[in-house]
Amino acid sequence: MQAKETVFADLMQGRTQQFQVPLYQRTYSWSEKQLVQLWNDILEQVELLDSGASASTHFLGSVVLAPSPQNEVTFPRWLVVDGQQRLTTLSLALVAMRDHIAERRPDEAERIDEEYLINKRKRGDEYLRLLPTQADRSQFAARIRGVHAEQTAGDRVASAYRFFRRKLVEADEQVSAQDVLRIEQAITSRLTLVVVIAERGDNVHRIFESLNNTGLKLSQADLLRNYLFMRLPTRGEHVYETYWLPLQASLSNDELEQLMWLQLVLDGDDRVRRQDLYTAQQKRFECGEMDAARTEADIEAYVKELHRRSAHFRKVIHPAEEAVPSIRGHLSRLHDWQAVVTYPALMLLLDRRARGELDDHETARALSFVESFLVRRTVCRVPTNNLNRIFQSVPAQLPRDVPVADGLRQILSADNRLWPDDEELREKIRSAPFYQYGRPNQRRLVLQRLEESYGHPEPVDFGAAQLTIEHVMPQSPGDEWMRMLGEDVAEGESPEDLHARLQHTLGNLTLTGVNAELSNHPFERKQALLHGSHLEMNRRIAATERWGSAEILARADDLADRAIRLWPAPLSGVGRAERSRDWGLAHQVLAALPHGTWTSYGDLAAYVGSGAQAVGNHLAKTDGVANAYRVLNADGKVAEGFQWAGQDGGDVRVRLGADGIRFTATGAADPAQRLTSGDLALLIVDAEGEDEEEAREAAGMGEVAREETGRKGVETRAARFFRQLAADDTPETVAAVRELMAGWERLGGWIGHGAGEVMTSAFLMLGSAGDPGKGIWPIVLYPGSGRGGVAEVVFQHLAKREPFTERSLRAELLDRINELKDVSLPQGKLELRPNFRLSALEDERSRELLLQTLGWFKERWGERG
Repeated sequence: MQAKETVFADLMQGRTQQFQVPLYQRTYSWSEKQLVQLWNDILEQVELLDSGASASTHFLGSVVLAPSPQNEVTFPRWLVVDGQQRLTTLSLALVAMRDHIAERRPDEAERIDEEYLINKRKRGDEYLRLLPTQADRSQFAARIRGVHAEQTAGDRVASAYRFFRRKLVEADEQVSAQDVLRIEQAITSRLTLVVVIAERGDNVHRIFESLNNTGLKLSQADLLRNYLFMRLPTRGEHVYETYWLPLQASLSNDELEQLMWLQLVLDGDDRVRRQDLYTAQQKRFECGEMDAARTEADIEAYVKELHRRSAHFRKVIHPAEEAVPSIRGHLSRLHDWQAVVTYPALMLLLDRRARGELDDHETARALSFVESFLVRRTVCRVPTNNLNRIFQSVPAQLPRDVPVADGLRQILSADNRLWPDDEELREKIRSAPFYQYGRPNQRRLVLQRLEESYGHPEPVDFGAAQLTIEHVMPQSPGDEWMRMLGEDVAEGESPEDLHARLQHTLGNLTLTGVNAELSNHPFERKQALLHGSHLEMNRRIAATERWGSAEILARADDLADRAIRLWPAPLSGVGRAERSRDWGLAHQVLAALPHGTWTSYGDLAAYVGSGAQAVGNHLAKTDGVANAYRVLNADGKVAEGFQWAGQDGGDVRVRLGADGIRFTATGAADPAQRLTSGDLALLIVDAEGEDEEEAREAAGMGEVAREETGRKGVETRAARFFRQLAADDTPETVAAVRELMAGWERLGGWIGHGAGEVMTSAFLMLGSAGDPGKGIWPIVLYPGSGRGGVAEVVFQHLAKREPFTERSLRAELLDRINELKDVSLPQGKLELRPNFRLSALEDERSRELLLQTLGWFKERWGERG
């Protein structure tokens, strides 16, 4: 190979020639981010030209060329093995410049055209000096020829052209036309390229592979496309136009890569990882010696099969395209569940249906097993960490001697699949804190499906209704609620324990669009509102005289009956071990207790879905449970008659003190160091996904936010926040919060408001409002729910954001916040989300200290590098 440094002018200028982008190359993909960087580099070179400085040129990158099979002595043609993004971008910049000066300087516009863009005496595709891949060709040719072409959504060629036209107009407002030609000079002679020219006979595919498979330049789909079309020398154009272009038009690059991976899985490779797609498929094609014609036929068959299966894949990711209602319903729910892990099984079922191996009824029945498997595991709090492996193995493990639907049910019923049976499902619906497990969308879907089971003659349009989950017995109960709970408590249980045990269970949850009105009111007030609901489950709740322990459990039993009918059970006798209560969750969370924290029997019971007495009995009889002695009574005292299980650990209070537990004058553990069931739920759950969802909500990116800001008379999120704050806090606290927000904005932050109606929020945000996922927020403000508003310090979120992954920085933030009057956040909550009352901000000195702390926080984030 030959390599030399050159510039765009020397590469393209003057000669009749053509640079062809092969079919295997990905489409043009530069976004505005790359275009802005290039434009800044160009303007920097223009400044150097104007100043007469002899500074070095700007290195743009490499271009790898190889002789085209269509090469002619009188008309050289080159394959662009690498560098098409750079060549396409520079060509589009010059097209935009030509059109920009065409009316004022037609001679210069013609010169640019003939020197860099066209082969004047050629016709058809040969007219273009740069010939992009077919997917980009029509848009690029339209720009070169100066004709209008219909633009498809997201077309990068047209977007790049418009970008340069816009930038040239901006430049023209400041400089003369002659200076605009300086931009041409910078583009064509100040941006250097290293051109590598392969000799005829060099393995161009290997060159391309080595350049692009060592980094993140190309996706696995890009690399595999290159491999395929490099091996279709005679059938490439036909395969590309017949199968590949329609495939590429119907799926995004990421979806196409996913389909390629699924095809490997469906063919029985149950261990291939998506990031190894290219290598795995390459090995399949090269597993035996074949002649060129046979290889070409195999690759064409592969692309044809990929095209066929794309129709199934589109129904998986766009369920509305499925014509059969029962199948469409299951696919829609699985799509809304975000059940990407199930795709191998879904594709298998749709593929077998297309082959005639099962009819529509059997397909729907098989899909019901997939849906049930996910729902039952979620309700019963089975960890999700093995779901990928379970569903990826389905195509390879499906029995050949039984019908497809029955075979799938048999696979999922195996003992290591942990598909809960009816008994376990019923028990968990009664006792497990459903609200604290799974994703919010999944919890809503379970309740939605249960509501649909009532068969109401006027069913709710769940797509249009903005329904949220409501706790009938509220999370922050008032005195009336607590008095009623006092009538229902079991021996040794307090009303607080009973509330903690039942509040998040499925029997106490419903869907409503009037959360704000329901709030924390007594049940009698809620009854009237629920009675007028369109949801059958709400009308049934309203028909109940009271709402205590017995009523919640009775509703749980009714919902369990419905759940058992809706979501089929696993097969018995497939080697499935019967499961007793899983205490593993309790052991895990106790092992994760941070230094300086304790929890109560009631809190732990509420977290695992048990009773306080059962928790106490288990810990007393089970040796080796980490931190079991840090489970205390609700008042923070060691249980009467406490004994060590196993080896004697000495005086419990001494051990607690060594673990950082402080004691009050009455001998009780410091209540500030207590972890509630909600705190426990945060300890071993990765909340990153919900973190990002929170950020997007706070940025006001959703449809609700756009509607609120775009329609007159609609309450904005900010107005809702202050209305809710004023309903529960003093005017002095409201004024103090306004001052804090104003001070934060003066520091360069911005305020994002959550979409909640019962509990809206205000995020103190740093970073771009357009990309909240890359931002950061130290504190979230919440209006009160009968007890006054709070400021939540999101250490859990910060632990995933540089530089606050360093515990010492989070500890310093905690120490600074603890300087506020009447604020004392325990060190043990540095991985959690502790809060303090917003009323603390009424103190002027505390407000000043908090703003100083926020300034410190902003500086630390700015130093993250």
